[in-house]
Amino acid sequence: MRYRVITAALLAVAAVYFLLPVYWLVVSSTKSSEDLFGSFGFWFAHPHPLRRLGAVLSHDHGIYVRWFGNSLLYAGAGAVAATAFSAAAGYALAKFPFPGREAVFNVVLAGVLIPGTALALPLYLLFSELGLANTYAAVLIPSTVSPFGVYLCRIYAAAAVPDALLEAARIDGAGELRIFTRLALRLMTPALVTVFLFQFVHVWTNFFLPLVMLSDSALYPVQLGLTGWQGYADRQPELYQYTVGGAFLSVLPLMVLMGVLQRYWRTGLTDGGVK
Repeated sequence: MRYRVITAALLAVAAVYFLLPVYWLVVSSTKSSEDLFGSFGFWFAHPHPLRRLGAVLSHDHGIYVRWFGNSLLYAGAGAVAATAFSAAAGYALAKFPFPGREAVFNVVLAGVLIPGTALALPLYLLFSELGLANTYAAVLIPSTVSPFGVYLCRIYAAAAVPDALLEAARIDGAGELRIFTRLALRLMTPALVTVFLFQFVHVWTNFFLPLVMLSDSALYPVQLGLTGWQGYADRQPELYQYTVGGAFLSVLPLMVLMGVLQRYWRTGLTDGGVK
């Protein structure tokens, strides 16, 4: 009982630590710029949430809506493509022996260890040579690559897709593409949801790559656009409130995805790490 109490107390402290900034964001999104600095930070002051958030969405001809849509495009399309590529690569590395397979897998593991900021400048130079800098493709194409996704899919496919099942399907006359799409993908669903969720969060919160690649504000994702607002807040104080309100709106998709998909990605991580 003593250990349970201690564990529960530590978890409660951790929960407060992680949820307190979210609570502050919720409270602050209902305030005006004056109340942000002139009232207690963790309690409401003249709350008008719909009016405040409506001002965020309508400011500068609705540019925030454009940024939000750009983030959905980058994160959604990038996560779907990264999940598909990771599933195919992980399944191939797990189920098809070929010369150099382990070397390829070691390169993938090396890609997991390389921070994205180290690749941003080389990617910019490459995309500039191709004429793709300052376009949607400059952010979308790098977002379709997930070394962690390939690693997780290989580990999960090796454990969750039985070789006997694949051999039985081949004996019945099924082709490799049909086996992959009809059998393997269904068995790998928890891992695929995990890869999708992690890649979506990674792309949604990615700041440095769009900063390097994009110069047109109409192409900005939410994070880059809010940083621009904050930079002008000294001259336009209302931008403080718009930045806080926009930050609150930007975390809503992540909260929804976490809530809806948590049972899948927890299973994917557990099975991929244990099996």
